[in-house]
Amino acid sequence: MMKKTLRHLELFAGIGGFRRAIDLYCKDNNLISECVGFSEIDKYATITYKSNYDTSNEVEIGDIKEFTSSIININSLPDFDLLSGGFPCQAFSMMGEQKGFEDKRGNLFYNIIDILLIKKPKYVLLENVRNIKTHDKGRTYKEIIRSLEVDAGYYVTSDVFNTSDFGLPQTRRRVFFFAVRKDLIDNPVNLDSEVVKDSTIHLNGSTSLKKYKNVLDNLLEKSVDEKYYLSERIKPTILSNGSKNFKSKSEINQLIARPLTATMVKMHRACQDNYYSDEFLNHPNPSKYLEKDIPKDEEAKHRIRKLTPLEALRLQGFDEDFCLNASKAGVSNHQLYKQAGNAVSVNTVYSILHYLFNKNLIKL
Repeated sequence: MMKKTLRHLELFAGIGGFRRAIDLYCKDNNLISECVGFSEIDKYATITYKSNYDTSNEVEIGDIKEFTSSIININSLPDFDLLSGGFPCQAFSMMGEQKGFEDKRGNLFYNIIDILLIKKPKYVLLENVRNIKTHDKGRTYKEIIRSLEVDAGYYVTSDVFNTSDFGLPQTRRRVFFFAVRKDLIDNPVNLDSEVVKDSTIHLNGSTSLKKYKNVLDNLLEKSVDEKYYLSERIKPTILSNGSKNFKSKSEINQLIARPLTATMVKMHRACQDNYYSDEFLNHPNPSKYLEKDIPKDEEAKHRIRKLTPLEALRLQGFDEDFCLNASKAGVSNHQLYKQAGNAVSVNTVYSILHYLFNKNLIKL
């Protein structure tokens, strides 16, 4: 029996979180994964991407705004079943100025619509920050739905998914949108994060995914290079609960990591980023260790380190080979941290795909 092929286009690809999930899902389910093209404007992310995927027969879109300015370019794309992408979140992020569609970066969303109007793939799977649902009193979210449904002709459903529910110990809540071309179904579908979570619990150990119960489950290394340890000078700042204008409880040694950020290389306080002590990592009973109420001045005497780039990538579902390939291609640790912070979580996308295929919401 001939294998079926899932042809897909990855926009705003970053390091290929959607692609990695699609590849792994197809491998596990006797399907062929065929990426017809990808867009990414960051040159270092592109190096990481091309060092891990064979892109030789694919359309390298590059700057999507420039590419979609020509209808000829869009028409030249091979046909595909699924369009995926984590469209730029800077315009909607709680950390940003929240200008939404007034921000030119937010307008890149409409370049997705440009492609949908011409290529008309069956399915669309998009990701963005959770705050997009409430931005501008909900108007941004409504405009996204309206554009997909009214302008492009799709039924759309969405929900907030937490990475920690899918075998990656990181609290990371993101909105996923799934859209189906209206001529393929009679009624809108429903994408519910709890239902997806319940439908994938039994998959433990039966997929190609890397899964971890917490950061101590073969995710964090017991021994790392000295360069990852905090200096005596920086430790008080990292452990500080804040300043006069900013107060927040700083805690290290989180079993479920805080959300990775693209700026983690800058080393924020321990209320924003992830730091771990040797005392915790090497303790015979880490859970018992966490019950201690260690004073900050005592904690500052411990050897404390930040995540390594490999550990950050693991928290997003990528493996050691992926990190090694990027490093060999000349990508710096600085860029790897940024790429991990910007990435879509592989396990979350895989779980959504598993649910959609099993419910026949995606058919090839």
